[in-house]
Amino acid sequence: MNTRIRRTRVGRLLLAGTVAAAVLAVGLTVAVAAASGALSAHAQPQTAQQSGCAPPALPGTGVSVRLVDMRAMMGGPGGMMGGRAPGYEWPMRPSDGPHFGRGMMSILASRTSVPAGEVTVTVFNTGHLTHELVILPLAPGTRPGSRQVGGDGTVDETGSLGEASATCAAGAGDGIAPGTSGWVTLRLAAGRYELICNLPGHYTAGMHTELDVH
Repeated sequence: MNTRIRRTRVGRLLLAGTVAAAVLAVGLTVAVAAASGALSAHAQPQTAQQSGCAPPALPGTGVSVRLVDMRAMMGGPGGMMGGRAPGYEWPMRPSDGPHFGRGMMSILASRTSVPAGEVTVTVFNTGHLTHELVILPLAPGTRPGSRQVGGDGTVDETGSLGEASATCAAGAGDGIAPGTSGWVTLRLAAGRYELICNLPGHYTAGMHTELDVH
């Protein structure tokens, strides 16, 4: 009788372990797939209907931009990967900005080249932190992401042609809130431009991309 009871208990433990391993494997697969989709350069652009506010009809050549961060998946409370990631300790303080990990944020543009003239950049913040978009000239031979970063975690904006940093509005503001959009219309001459988020630490974390105007 005792031998039979021990065998039954062992069988139950083995079954429980198998089920737990299967659940963990499924959870990890879902988390990795979600992270890959969030950062994929081939992901579909955010639409006006998906954001917290819909931009009006805008003039010129349109460029749709997504601002992405990884806080929900890796760092913040309830993150899919659990625990904490470097630069995402919670609650966050303004001084924490420059310490975001490289590659934890990204800017994804629907196109990398547009004709010279009037261009409207519509920005959708699909991340979980406030972001912005600043358009800066990019010198010949210079790569995006190579600007000198100051002690406050930002880069020099001298020469900026404009920015989208207002929630549900055009032009400059206090930042585009998560789940909303902002936009800017400007006239661009032929050349190379860098689209960046210049909030503290965001540029270093990977929020920069190139837009070529021909």
